[in-house]
Amino acid sequence: MKKKILTGLLITLIIAVLSFFALVPPLVDNASNQLTASAPKPATDKAKNLHQSLFLADLHSDSLLWGRNLSKGYQRGHMDLPRLREGGMALQAFSVVTKVPFGLNIQKNAGDSDMIFWLGLSQAWSPSALQSLLSRAERQAEMLRDLAASPDNKFKFILNRKDLQDFIALHKTDKDALAGWLTLEGAQAMEGDLKNLNALYEAGFRMIAPTHFFDTELSGSAHGVNKGGLTALGKQWVKAMEDKSMIIDLAHASPKTITDVLTMARRPVIVSHTGVKGTCNNNRNLSDAQLKAIAANGGVVGIGFWSTAVCGRDAAAIARSIKYTVNLIGVDHVAMGSDFDGAVATPFDVTRLDALTEALQKAGLSERQIRKIMGENIRDFLLKNLPSA
Repeated sequence: MKKKILTGLLITLIIAVLSFFALVPPLVDNASNQLTASAPKPATDKAKNLHQSLFLADLHSDSLLWGRNLSKGYQRGHMDLPRLREGGMALQAFSVVTKVPFGLNIQKNAGDSDMIFWLGLSQAWSPSALQSLLSRAERQAEMLRDLAASPDNKFKFILNRKDLQDFIALHKTDKDALAGWLTLEGAQAMEGDLKNLNALYEAGFRMIAPTHFFDTELSGSAHGVNKGGLTALGKQWVKAMEDKSMIIDLAHASPKTITDVLTMARRPVIVSHTGVKGTCNNNRNLSDAQLKAIAANGGVVGIGFWSTAVCGRDAAAIARSIKYTVNLIGVDHVAMGSDFDGAVATPFDVTRLDALTEALQKAGLSERQIRKIMGENIRDFLLKNLPSA
């Protein structure tokens, strides 16, 4: 009898463990990456015709985080390669998240807890990835390399200007061709050691933000405890990034960090995903003065799709924020920064980007402006600012 009980307990434990690994990742994904409403109405023929002719590029997606095989199509989350193709995307930034605290908010977060550990545990990450933020970054980078390694995916991993030039030429004749590049959301993955920037570069990262939702060894976050500027290590990091032709991303940076970076920057910066206080006034979004300073630096601002960014739940709200920013700093400095799969709810997934094209038309933007906003500005920025080879 005792043996039967122990066997039953063991079987129950095995079932529980298998259920944890099989069920938790998709449940968390579903709960985190939602839509604010049902799919938008079909776009007008005018919008569809323009949309199909655009070179589409987006500055921010966290799709590598959720344990999906992105070469396959899913009914959950906001994007994968089949849906990118269906939506007409050409070039997608894939951001890597290595640590976020529990109780996440846009006002004040400490860095003493780690939700990503538990998400990684549910996905059976290796012990090194569970223990090391640098290893987590390298693991997700390897996922993107693996997508590019399969010819069936028709996906190119962009590391330099030459890669992008080759892809642009290919995409003109093959609209099914896709490309992506790696960005890092928060330099906590450097683990306080500037030497680890070399490892991140070798892994394929070409854009890094000094902070995410909490203060790091490099600088303060807009949502951190101290919200300070660049530290001594942070100033060394800015110079090292520029020496490598790596792009600095100021999304989530504290006001003091933004000022400090722009004061010493010799190269243009990006704000990959944000809103603007002029249409949605909260601690997550950029002020008019910050927007003007970024434009003066030659930078590009990616407008996000979620409600905290745009104070709305539809494509019209995104278009309103984009138009405001265009009017303030000029169309050359504005782009899409969706934050797809970023633990946010968006009005649509990547397959319905034509809804944004239509909303921009209705907002009165010209075809030339829409082309720049929906992708050409990112394309041109990277052609100038990625490493040459």
